[in-house]
This record gives sequence, C-alpha cells and structure tokens, in this order.
Amino acid sequence: MEKEQKIALIKSGAAAVLLAAVWLSPAEGPLRLVLFLVPYLLAGYEIIIDAFKDLFHGEVFNENMLMTVATVGALILGEYPEAVAVMLLNGIGEFFEDLATDKSRKSIAELMNIRPDRATVVRGGEETEVAPPDVKIGETVVVKPGEKIPLDGVVIEGESTVDFSALTGESLPKDITVGENAVSGTVNLTSVIKLRVTAGYGESTVSKILDLVENAQERKAKTENFVSRFAKYYTPCVLAVAVLLAVLPPLLFPAEAFADWISRALIFLVVSCPCALVVSVPLTFFAAIGGASRRGILIKGSSYIEALSKADVFVFDKTGTLTRGVFCVTDVHPSDMDEAELLDIAALAESYSDHPIAQSIVAAHSGHIDKSRITSIKEHAGLGIEAVIDGRNVYAGNGKLMDKIGVEWQKCECVGTIVHIADGKRYCGHIVIADEIKPGSKEALQSLKAAGIRQTVMLTGDNEEVGADVAGKIGVDGVRAGLLPKDKVDAVEELLKNEGKGKKLVFVGDGINDAPVIARADLGVAMGAMGADSAIEAADVVLMDDDPKKLSEALHISRKTMRIARENIIFALSVKAAVLILSAFGVTDMWIAVFADVGVSCLAVLNSLRAMKKPKNV
Repeated sequence: MEKEQKIALIKSGAAAVLLAAVWLSPAEGPLRLVLFLVPYLLAGYEIIIDAFKDLFHGEVFNENMLMTVATVGALILGEYPEAVAVMLLNGIGEFFEDLATDKSRKSIAELMNIRPDRATVVRGGEETEVAPPDVKIGETVVVKPGEKIPLDGVVIEGESTVDFSALTGESLPKDITVGENAVSGTVNLTSVIKLRVTAGYGESTVSKILDLVENAQERKAKTENFVSRFAKYYTPCVLAVAVLLAVLPPLLFPAEAFADWISRALIFLVVSCPCALVVSVPLTFFAAIGGASRRGILIKGSSYIEALSKADVFVFDKTGTLTRGVFCVTDVHPSDMDEAELLDIAALAESYSDHPIAQSIVAAHSGHIDKSRITSIKEHAGLGIEAVIDGRNVYAGNGKLMDKIGVEWQKCECVGTIVHIADGKRYCGHIVIADEIKPGSKEALQSLKAAGIRQTVMLTGDNEEVGADVAGKIGVDGVRAGLLPKDKVDAVEELLKNEGKGKKLVFVGDGINDAPVIARADLGVAMGAMGADSAIEAADVVLMDDDPKKLSEALHISRKTMRIARENIIFALSVKAAVLILSAFGVTDMWIAVFADVGVSCLAVLNSLRAMKKPKNV
C-alpha cells in the first residue's frame, strides 16, 4: 500500500470514529453543528478545496461541486450525520478505487522492470559499465548470468539460456548461441555471453515495448469517449433538474414544505454523481491492457480492444506468421540406402555452401561432418552441387542436374524444394525441404473458429501448390498465392468490401512487406519476437512470442473487456435512474443516495478488475 493510501485510510478511520462520537453526543444547537463539522472537514476538505479550484477554472459541473453543494445543503437543513457520511463514504470509495487502479498499474509496472539500468561495454580492451543509451551500434557488450540483456544484438561469443518471460509471458527459457539474436529486456541465466549491438537503445525491443505500453491509454475506445461525452452533458442537466426540483414545487404548490423539496434536491445531487462511470469504464480498459501485456500481448490502446472484439475475418501472412520462416528438412526418401546414409552424403556435399537449403540439410544431419573426406566442390549455377567425396563424384541438386548427368530420378509428391542425390550414376534418393509450420498454427485457427470467427484467409507470395499445402494442413478457409506486397493490399481491400456492418477485419503478419497491409486492415497484428520493426510500428496489437495461439487469447480478452465495460454502464445507469426517480418523489433518504453513488462505484470498480484476469475459455 502506498504512503498516500495509508494516509487516506487513517483519515477516513479518524473521521468515522469522530462521527460516531459526535452522533452519540448529547450536544444540541450550534455546538452540535460545530462538532459535526470536525469529521465533515476531515473527511471532505480535499473535495471542497478541489471544488473551489475547479470553480475558479470555470469547471462548475463536476462531481466535486455536486458533492460540496449537496453536503453543505444537508448541513444547512440540519442533516449533520448524513452530510458527514456522504463525505466519509465517498472517501472510502475513492480509497478502493485507488487500490484497484494501483493493482492494474502494478501489472504494467512489472513489465517496466524489463528496463535494463546498465550495460557492460568493451572499450579499449576493458569492460566499462555505462547507461544503455550510451552504447553505440557495433560495440561489444558483455552479459553475465543473472543480468538483463541491455540492448538488441547478435551473440559473437559464448552460449547461454535466456529467460523470455518478461517479454512473452512464457516461462520456458530458450537457448542462444553464436550467430543468434539476443533481445533486450530478457534475462541471461547460465553463462557469460558477448553481443555485438545491432540497434541503439531507442530502437531496441525493450524501448519500443515500454513506449507502446506507456502510450496505450492515449488511444481511447468509443465506449470511453461515450462516457466522457455523457458526463460532460449529464452533470449540468442533473444540476438544473435539482434546482428546479428544489424551487418549482413550493412555488406551484405553496402548501408544500420548501425544506422538504430542498432535501429531495440534495439527495438527487448526491445520487447523480457520475463517478461510477467515469472511473470504472476507463479502469476496465486499463486493467485489460495491463493484464494482456503481462501475458505477452501488447495492445496499443483501448480503441483497439474495442475493434478486436468485433473481429469477423482474420487474414494471415504465411511466412513467419503461420510458418517458422526458415527452411528445414521435412522428409527424407532414400532409394537404395537408409535415411542416415543419404543425409550423411547430402550433408557432406552441401557442407561448404551458405545457401539456406544447404544449411538446412547440414542442420538435419546434426552429427559430425568430416570435411577431410571432401576433395573438391563444384557449383552448377541454378542446378546444384558436385562434390568429390571419398574419391567418388556425388551430386546434390534439382531434377535438371540429374538430367544433365544422365541419372534417372524419382518424382516426389511432397510439397517443397526437392534435392536429389546421386553417387556417380547411381540415384541415391531425395530430400524434401520446406518452410516448417509453427506448432501452434493449426490450434490457433481452430480456436478462432470456435470463437465464432466467420472466415480465415492466408495470403502468400509462394506458389499455389505450397500455399494450398500449408492451408490444408492448418485449416485455413481460403488461400491466395503468388502475391506481391501490393497484391496483398488489394486482396484485403476486396475482403473489406464484403465486410459485415459493424464487423472488423484483422490482418496478422511479421515482415517488412506486411506493414502496408497491416496499416490498411481494420486492425493489424504483428509478430513481435522476430517481426520487422516496420510491421510492429504499423500494428495495433503485438504478440511478443510470435505464437499464433495468442490470437485467440487476445480476442477473448477484448470481448471480456467490452462485456465488463457494458455491465458497468448498464448497472450504474440503471441503479442511478431508479434512485433518482425515487428521490424526486421523496421515497429515498440520504443513505440510499450514498449507496447509489459510492456503493455502485465500488461494485463497478471491483467488476473492472476482472479484466486483468485470463479469460476462462482460453
């Protein structure tokens, strides 16, 4: 609990004790008023001061002024306990509101802890500690076990295990080694590593994440704007009604007691305070943004929560979004030898090549490659590799290379890049290389369908055969292949034309070429772990661990948030409307009015905190 909250709690407690003591006091007349003024001012002096400050700034119609007018009027009418109780219970209500807000802020504050406060940079052969913003691109940074990685970089020495939980919400650590990217804000766990810095602090992953979260509340949802506009017009209206309620009936019906109608008007003012809406609805979105960011889903503003809740169509880029975006061996089909032997020959032949296909074969071999067995390497441009291994000519390449050397080869039904292997004139078999589908892609599509998403579409620059194969494996409704970046935008434009009224189209991508279409969609989602900076900046939602399964969770978070916001609006307005009508007819007293204001506010705030929790259906 913060120091300010402790003071507020002590103040409210002291005011409550004094109220009870004065209430039981036998004092009468002016002395009784003076005694009640002590707990009244103790509980409400801040509200009164703020009301006068607002008055001097031209802000007459707000809850501070309503509270002050209502309670001063109650004191004038001799309703001393009620006046003190209004101020006291309002203070208690604000205390619980502050607690709720702090709880939401802490979820974001936990994310803020990823901010590294120092970096160990190597300069002149010596290690020097500096602030991360002072490190330049290209410099070498040393990160010891237990330290946060201060800047984005490439590992140039050492290997270690890294904790990504602060960024992605996932507890499973990942191993990194020489040549792999290290992300700022993550924690080095096991060994000393050296990084070559690839991005300045302002462009680092951690800096961008913090900027996204800190600026999220600037983009308000229509629901929040509705509440702001509603309060702006609602408050002067109820104040005018309260004045009419106090003045008109006694003038029209002289027999009516003037003091009775003033009392009704004051109760009307207390009930009318819109704090339940003004506090609880923004708090709902704030809590949702904080809870989502803790689980590795960065939502750049409450307006995007509202848009996501209306999602009807999801459009996906393929490479890097639904697939890993890297080549890997998916099938090994030997002809007259076993798989291990075929992979061994192929890996030897490709071991000197830096082509992604060659590297994927070497990676699939995983064992030791004895390059002393290789006498020479010759590349056939556009066809493949010829290598002399153990004194024999070995060929690894496409069907055209096999035709060129006069080897009869087998056609493969698998989709992907086919590398045929021949030992002299003997056909050994072939290896299938393709972009591997992410483990969570199929599950993500199934979850979205279960959540009621009407259509899922995949866009890809690959050929139709590859696109259809991936789409069939993961369950996408439609696929459009062979697309250039501009074609992707055109495809989204076409889908937007067929969009249902009030529905939204979401595009999910990760590459530089995805930025235009992310920006064009109703809502753009970017893969944050390995996604391009331009895609992340253009996106409205960022998935920090690149896991497509998080899409369903983000969708359910948005729907839950909107449901809670609507519940608060309906509940607050319904209770207030009922009590306002009853108070106008003199049925309610000041205690009921206090509940209609403070009680409803507290209940709405507690309901708002549910937005922080993970939805039950994910």
